[in-house]
Order: sequence, then C-alpha cells, then structure tokens
Amino acid sequence: MLHIFAYALGVMYTPGPVNILAFSQGLQGTFRPFLRFCAGVGIAMLILFLLLGYTGQMIIGPRILPFISLAGCLYIAHLAWKVWAVRPQLGESEDKSALTLGFRDGLCMQLLNPKAFIATLPIATIQFPAAQVTGAGILLLSCVLSFLAFGAPVTYAWLGKRMGRNIENAAFMQISNRIMAAMLLYVSASMAYEQVYCPLLRA
Repeated sequence: MLHIFAYALGVMYTPGPVNILAFSQGLQGTFRPFLRFCAGVGIAMLILFLLLGYTGQMIIGPRILPFISLAGCLYIAHLAWKVWAVRPQLGESEDKSALTLGFRDGLCMQLLNPKAFIATLPIATIQFPAAQVTGAGILLLSCVLSFLAFGAPVTYAWLGKRMGRNIENAAFMQISNRIMAAMLLYVSASMAYEQVYCPLLRA
C-alpha cells in the first residue's frame, strides 16, 4: 500500500503542465479562484482511477501480473530518469497566468494530460491488484488518491503565492525533480523485488 502512495506522490507532485500552470497562477495572486480548476483536476483523476481500476481488475490475473509488473517497473524507472534529467523553465508558462480557469478547464485539461495516465495506469492496473484492492476498496482508494491529485496544483499555487517570483528559477525545481526521481526509482526497485522477483522465484 505504501508503494501506491509513494508512486502517486512522486508522479503527481513533480512539475508538469498542470503544476507549472498552478505555480504561475499562484505567482499572480489568483490562488482562491484557481481552486475551482484544482477541483476539476481531482475529479478527472477520480474518473481515470475508477475506470482503469474496475476494468483492470477484470483483465489482470495473478499469472500474468509479474510480467505486467516488470513492464511497469521498467516504465517507472524510465520515468524517474526523465524526471531527473529534465531542466524546468518555469518562465515559459507565465503567459497562461492571465487566463480565467474554472472547474471545466481543470477537468478537460487533466483528462487530456498524458501525465494523468502515467499516474493512474500503473496504479490501477498493477498496484491495485498486487495490493489486493478490489470492489469498494477501489472506490475508497481512488477517492483518497484523487484528493492527493487535487492537492498537487493547490500546493504549487500556494507556493507560488507565498514565495513570490524569487522562487521561480530552474535550480529550485531541479532539486524538487531529483527528489521525486529518487522516490520513483525506489518504488521501481521495490516493485521489481516484491512483485516480479519473489513471485517468479516461488513459481
């Protein structure tokens, strides 16, 4: 269960299009109106978690889970490398700060955001079955994870408002990226051991 939250935090709280936009909005002092946009992001993630969680439960079986887990571990490790190597340029999102963003904007943007699928697909189709999360548990955990997804742009917007433009530099976000990349790499290694190596060893 800890791996689910570690992966979710590692993916949701790294700088992406939604979080960069949230930081920019916070810098412009639009924190409270931006909460409607953040609510749309959270609902979009809930939709994805429920859709993939319940359909994935029908498709994924215990015999093929180690092989799917292996693909997921490799993908997470690849993602960790990309997060480590990225060079954020926050200034490029400043022109978006003038937009008036509401609930519908957040919902549509997150449903079309590739990073949303990066966050939900491994959790719903690999980690849920591996942790034996089924039935009502999928609904409950999806709600909790969606609240965390809501909290990601809220956090970035709050940081932008509190710390101002002095924090808007690549060095700060680079440190954040590398912390999150290390977390993702740990999750990948842990999943590979517990969900690939150990099951195949017992087989």
